[in-house]
Amino acid sequence: MKTSVINKRYEDVVAMPKPKHQKPWKQHIFFRWLLKVLSFFDLRATNFKCRKIGMEKLGKDEPCLVLMNHSSFIDLEIVSTVLYPRRFSIVATSDSFMGIMNLVMRLIGCIPTRKFTMDPGLIKDMIYAIRKLNSSVVMYPEASYSFDGTATPLPDSLGRCIKMLGVPVVMIRTYGAYTRDPLYNGLRRRKVDVSADMKYLLSAEDVAEMSADEIQEIVNQEFTFDNFRWQQENQVSVKEPFRAEGLNRVLYKCPHCESEGMMEGKGANLICNQCKKEYELTEYGFLKAKDGETKFDHVPDWYRWERSCVKKEIEEGTYRLEVTVDICMLVNMKSIYRVGEGVLTHTKEGFTLIGCDGKLEYSQKPLASYSLYADYYWYEIGDVICIGDAKALYYCFPKECGDVVAKTRLATEEIYNIEKQNRKKKHK
Repeated sequence: MKTSVINKRYEDVVAMPKPKHQKPWKQHIFFRWLLKVLSFFDLRATNFKCRKIGMEKLGKDEPCLVLMNHSSFIDLEIVSTVLYPRRFSIVATSDSFMGIMNLVMRLIGCIPTRKFTMDPGLIKDMIYAIRKLNSSVVMYPEASYSFDGTATPLPDSLGRCIKMLGVPVVMIRTYGAYTRDPLYNGLRRRKVDVSADMKYLLSAEDVAEMSADEIQEIVNQEFTFDNFRWQQENQVSVKEPFRAEGLNRVLYKCPHCESEGMMEGKGANLICNQCKKEYELTEYGFLKAKDGETKFDHVPDWYRWERSCVKKEIEEGTYRLEVTVDICMLVNMKSIYRVGEGVLTHTKEGFTLIGCDGKLEYSQKPLASYSLYADYYWYEIGDVICIGDAKALYYCFPKECGDVVAKTRLATEEIYNIEKQNRKKKHK
């Protein structure tokens, strides 16, 4: 899917009036029905099935909070089908509301928010949807698609958010959605069946009686999964010859020669162009060296090793990203504005973006966000790193620098964790 992008001078974009806040719209029964109909064909092609667990406890017209893991676009089709005919509002990223899509997204009940930025208005909108519109709210608390098939970090504030909403919590967990359409693979779908569990997780009474920390712990446990392990244990075959293409976006560092940005996904193989070590991603999701030692036979294990390497660089003070980027900005719901190019720098001190002939200067501290809005082939433009605040979001597209998106997300998370621990020690 593409989005509206307009070339414009940075100073003109900054001068644009900020959009007025709109309260969530009530989702009309027609659009609930339309979403279900449009989802039918994709779900039929995947032999979709849903197992409902304890859902008889939820009243027919009782609003609830629906938490769902985030794997691919089919997530929307699943939730539109399994919740029908229940009215619901979906928390969605603000960049999906561009142009005519602003009207469409609001008509189907979506609530815009900015990923990984402080958005106090979002809680108010969710409460409004529940109490005034009598609508359930669907939320993908991971906020981004999984890179390696395991859960991405959840916000520490999720337990407090659930307490404030005060409604039952339902969990939808998908199986096969990631395997069918992993983010790294360039939007090419595989022939994989998809299913889901829809589980009544907490009652309103549970939410009222439990502490925010207790609720957070339960939700964190529900978001513990490994899609590659699921594929292996269930012998789910992916025979498509392109299954490893783009995997270098996730596995960017060679575990043999430790060079970065030299990995290349070709067909079903992952090759290091520095030391020539070659792995096959088998049809059942294992990694297997073509010759010699297999250092990692599991994609998430390789990714965790990369995380440990990034953490070591941060602790030793050697971590630094400095890359030339094309810059787009989001300041309203009319369009994404391409404003020029600049240099994005990331260290343990946070992000700095300087561009547009020195007119743009933006800095972001490490504790501003617990993770990073980073994506592959974002709206068919390119791999992106997004930073920003309530005033503007800056979409940075790295130029000619290898695969840096995954490492930058890992570094953001590890720097945040280190800074958070340091702050706790200071307050003891």
